[in-house]
Amino acid sequence: MFIHIGNGNVIQSKDVIAIIDYQNISSSVIMEEMIQAWKKEKKIVGPKSNAKSVIVTENQIYYTAVSVSTLKKRTGITQGISNEQDFSDEISL
Repeated sequence: MFIHIGNGNVIQSKDVIAIIDYQNISSSVIMEEMIQAWKKEKKIVGPKSNAKSVIVTENQIYYTAVSVSTLKKRTGITQGISNEQDFSDEISL
């Protein structure tokens, strides 16, 4: 499944390691160090200026203006649909 994460970026949900609220980044020394290391390697995508969420994948870090709760909903859409049963044959018109 693919997730539209804003800023014209679409990623595969299987590649997502973590979706983190941007405000929580500054409270973690480890996260700050990881972001600085990835910044040096130019593996950060998206503008930091209006970021609400940080998405970590194996190969990149994405800043996005989409909130964590919205991203969570986007990742669960097909999961909810795939769990539904198809009763279309049972409906008589």
